[in-house]
Amino acid sequence: AAASRVFAFRDARWAPDPVLEPNAAVRTPQPVPLVIDNGSFQTRAGWASADPAVPAEPLLRFRSLAARSRGARGGAGAETQVGNDLGSPEPLRWLLRSPFDRNVPVQMELQELLFDHVFQRLGVASQGCVDHPIVLTEAVCNPLYSRQMMSELLFECYQVPKVSYGVDSLYSFYHNRRQNWPCSGLVISSGYQCTHILPVLEGRLDAKNCKRINLGGCQAAVYLQRLLQLKYPGHFAAITLSRMEEILHEHSYIAEDYIEELQKWRSPEYYENNMHKMQLPFSNKLLGSTLTSEEKQEKRQQQLRRLQELNARRREEKLQLDQERLDRLLYVQELLEDGQMDQFHKALVELNMDSAEELQSYINKLSLSVEQTKQKILQAEVNVEVDVVDSKPETPDLDTLGSEQSLEDVESINEFEPLFAEEQPEVEKPVAAVQPVFNLAEYHQLFLGTERIRAPEIVFQPSLIGEDQAGIAETMQYVLERYSKEQQAVLVQNVFLTGGNTMYPGLKARVEKELLEMRPFQSSFQVHLAASPVLDAWYGARDWAVEYMTREEGWITRKDYEEKGGEYLKEHCASNVYVPIRLPKQAPRTSEALAPSRALTSSTGNPCEQA
Repeated sequence: AAASRVFAFRDARWAPDPVLEPNAAVRTPQPVPLVIDNGSFQTRAGWASADPAVPAEPLLRFRSLAARSRGARGGAGAETQVGNDLGSPEPLRWLLRSPFDRNVPVQMELQELLFDHVFQRLGVASQGCVDHPIVLTEAVCNPLYSRQMMSELLFECYQVPKVSYGVDSLYSFYHNRRQNWPCSGLVISSGYQCTHILPVLEGRLDAKNCKRINLGGCQAAVYLQRLLQLKYPGHFAAITLSRMEEILHEHSYIAEDYIEELQKWRSPEYYENNMHKMQLPFSNKLLGSTLTSEEKQEKRQQQLRRLQELNARRREEKLQLDQERLDRLLYVQELLEDGQMDQFHKALVELNMDSAEELQSYINKLSLSVEQTKQKILQAEVNVEVDVVDSKPETPDLDTLGSEQSLEDVESINEFEPLFAEEQPEVEKPVAAVQPVFNLAEYHQLFLGTERIRAPEIVFQPSLIGEDQAGIAETMQYVLERYSKEQQAVLVQNVFLTGGNTMYPGLKARVEKELLEMRPFQSSFQVHLAASPVLDAWYGARDWAVEYMTREEGWITRKDYEEKGGEYLKEHCASNVYVPIRLPKQAPRTSEALAPSRALTSSTGNPCEQA
C-alpha cells in the first residue's frame, strides 16, 4: 500500500501542433465560423459547422504563452515560439509572456502571435485576410478598451467579415442546459486567474450584480509551491510551477469541512493512509553511500597509491633537476682548480654569480638538497614495502570478544532477575552493529499531507495567503442578498459550476454544504457541475455559432465597427451587457462670456504685457 502511493511526476513535454489541412466543408458553400476560446490558461480553437465531416471538437489546444529569444550572436535573429511549440515551460520560464492581465487581454502584440498561430495551424488559406467569421470569448464585464483593441486587431489586421463576443462561462451554462432546466441560475466560474459569481435571470446576465474574486488556479499553484519549498528547502529548484499544477490537477481535493479535515490529518493512521508521495527525478551515480565498506576501502587504497606514485614522480624529477645543476656547478669549480680563469669568470657571469665563495655556497646547498631528496625516496620505498607486508589488520576480532563478554553479562544478570526485571530485555539482546543505509529515492520524495487541501482552499478562504477578499461562500451569499426572496429561490435551483478550477473532487459537496448553511430551513436548492468544465465553453460557443450562423443577432460586422467604434457590442444570450461610453457634453461658449475677455484684451493693447 505504501508503494502504491508513490507517484512519479510525468514532466510531459508539449508536442508541437501540426499544420492541419482544412476540410472542404469549412469553405463551401460559405466560410463557416471559427470558434476561439481565448482563455488566460489555454487557447482552444476549432470550426463550427453542422456538417458531420467537420469535427465537432477543438482542433487546437495550447497554453496562452509566447517566448521570444534574442537569437545567437552573428546568427539568425530572434525566434518566437508560441503554445505547444515551447516544448516545456520551465527552461524558458523567465522568457514566457502572456497577453493577459488577470483574465483581460491587454498585450495585443502577444495576442496577435496567438492568432497567427491559430490561423496558420488550422490552415486558413485565404490571401491577405481571414474570411471566416470569428466567435471569440471574453472576460465578464470586459473593459471597453480591451474590446476596442481586440476589434481593431481582428478587423484591421485580419480583415475578418464579422465577429461575435461572448462570455465563456455563459457559453458553458447554455451548453449544459437541459430541457427541464430553468433559464435562470447562479453560475460559479473559477478559472486560472479569477473566480466569478454570475447571476442569470430569465436567460440574460445581470451584470450589475456580478462579482469577481481575484483568485484561481494560478494563485493555488504559487501557494503550493511556497509551502513545499519551505518544507523541502533542499529541493528548492526541483519544485517548479508545472509540477505544482500537476499536483493540483491529480492529487488535491476540496474538504467538505476544512477544520474537521485538518483534525483528521492529525491522526497518524489517517496521515499514513491518505498521504501521497511525489517522486522527484534523481540519479544513483551521485550517491557515494551505495558503495560497500570493502569497496570504499579499496577506493581509498587506490587513491593513496596514486598519491604516492605522484609524490615519488615529483621527487625523482626534482632530484634529477638538482643533480644536473649540481654537476654544472661542480664543473665550473673544476675550471677554477685547473687555473682556467677566463673560462671560470665567463661561467660565473652566465650563472649570475660574483665570486668563488658564492659558488661554493650554492654547491653546498644543492648537495644537501640532493641528499635529503634521496633519503625521502628511500623512506617512501620502505613504507610501501611495509604496507604490502602488513596488509592484514593486526586488531583482534572484537565481535568475538564482545559476544563472549555479552554472554557473561547475561549469566550474571540472570542471577538477579527478580530485582532487575525491567532491564532484562536490554541486556539479553546483544547490540548489533547496524550500518545506516541512505535511501536516495526516499530523500527525493515530497510527502503531500495537508497540502492536498490547503492549496485549493484559498478560493473559500483567501486569508490563507494574506488576501483581503471574500471567498466563494461569502460572495455567493452577498450576491443572493441583493435579490428578493422569490428571486433567490429561483437562482439557487440551478447553481452551476464551471471552469478548470472547479474540477477538484469534493467541490460540489462543499458548495452544497455552504448553501445549506446560508439558506432558510427546509428550502431546496440544486448544484450542477459542467459535463466538461474545461471544454464546455468552446462547445457552447460552437453551438451558438451553428444556430446563429445565418442570423444577424450577436454579430458585429465591419460596417458596425466603422460606424460605432471598436468597443461596440451586439448583445445575445451569452454575451456581456453593452454599456456605451457617455462623454459629458461641454457647454458652448456664449458671446456674453467672450465679451469681457475681448474688452480686457483691447484695453491693455498687448496680451503679453498683460500676462
